[in-house]
Amino acid sequence: MVGFFFILLALIMALLGYTIMPDASPNANHSIVQLQKKEPGFSVLMLRLKKVPAQPNATILQKWLFGQELPYHEIPVQSFRMSGKSIRINPYVNKHSLPEQIRIFSLNEVFGLELSNLEVQQLSPAVLQEKVKETSLFYKTYLLGTDRAGRDVLSRLLLGTRISLGIGLVAVLISVSLGIVVGAVAGYFGGWVDKTMLFLMTVVWSIPGIMLVIAISLAFDSRGVWVSFVAVGLTMWVDVARLVRGQFLSIKEKAYIEAGRILGLPQSRLIFRHILPNLMGPLIVIGTANFAAAILMEAGLSFLGLGVQPPAPSWGMMVNEGFQLIGTKAGLFLVVLPSICISLLVLSFNLLGNGLRDAYDPQLLIHNA
Repeated sequence: MVGFFFILLALIMALLGYTIMPDASPNANHSIVQLQKKEPGFSVLMLRLKKVPAQPNATILQKWLFGQELPYHEIPVQSFRMSGKSIRINPYVNKHSLPEQIRIFSLNEVFGLELSNLEVQQLSPAVLQEKVKETSLFYKTYLLGTDRAGRDVLSRLLLGTRISLGIGLVAVLISVSLGIVVGAVAGYFGGWVDKTMLFLMTVVWSIPGIMLVIAISLAFDSRGVWVSFVAVGLTMWVDVARLVRGQFLSIKEKAYIEAGRILGLPQSRLIFRHILPNLMGPLIVIGTANFAAAILMEAGLSFLGLGVQPPAPSWGMMVNEGFQLIGTKAGLFLVVLPSICISLLVLSFNLLGNGLRDAYDPQLLIHNA
C-alpha cells in the first residue's frame, strides 16, 4: 500500500506539473547565473522588472502542458535605495566574486507597460516607492537550492516526475502490446512459427538492454524525449512475449479451448475472448516490473547524455550534473536529491508489483482460503 500511495502522489504531481512549480517557465529553465549552486533553503531579495514588450498570454492548456515564459526579469539584490523616481541597487554577488557596479533603474522600467509615463509623472515619489516595495521587491526562497545554471532544483525535480512516469507508461504500453502479439502468435500456432519467434526473442534477450537502447537511439538519428520513450519500450517486450508464449502453450490445451475449436469458433475469438483474459493478472504484474525498469533505464540513458536532452529536466541528467560537481558543497545535494527520487519511485513500483503478484498467486489464494 505504501508503494501505491507514493505512486499516486507522484502521479498527482506529474499531472499538476507547472501549476504547482515555483518556476513555471518552460522546462523550469529560468536561470539566474548569480545564484548558481545555492544550498537548500537559500533566500534572496529580488527586483522584478516588467518585460517590454509584454509576453503574450498562454492558454490554460498551454500553461499546464508547456508552462509560460515569465512576464518579468528577476534581478537578485544585495541592497537597494529609493531616490525620487528611480531605484539604485547593489546586485547580489557570491562571496568570492568581485562586486558588480551599482545599477540604477527608473520606475518606468520597473513597471514596464503596467503604468503609463503620464501615470508615473502624476504619482508622488513616496507613492511610487511604496508601490515598488509592494509589487516588485520580494524575497525568493529556493527550498531545494539551485543547480549549476542557477535554476530552481525543486521545480526541475517536479517536472522530472512527469518525464519519468511518462517514459514508464509509454515503455510499458509498447512492450506489452508487442510482447502480447509476438507471444500469442508463437504460443498459439506453435511449430515453425514458435521456433522462429523463440529464436528472435533469444537474440534480443542476449543483447544488453542499455546497448540496445543506444543502438535504437542512433538508428533514429535523434535524441530527445520521444525517442527515449520508444527506444526503452522496444527493448522490454521480450519478457512479456516469453510469459505470453508460455501461458498460451498451456491454456490452448485446455478442454474449453478444444471445445471452442470443435464448435468452429474463429481463432481471433478464442485468442481475445477466451485466452488473453486469463493472462491479465500476470501481465499486470510484469507491467509494473517493466515500469520500474524503464524508469531506471531512462535515468541511465540521460546520465550518459543519450536520453532526454537539455533543457528538459530528467532525474538522470540532474544526477550527471551533480556528479560533475562532486567535491563541492553543492555537488552532494545535486546528486542525492534526484537519486532519492529515482530510488523511491522504483522501489514503489517494485512494492506494488510484489503486492499484485501475491494477489494473483493462485497457490497463495488457496492457502489463505
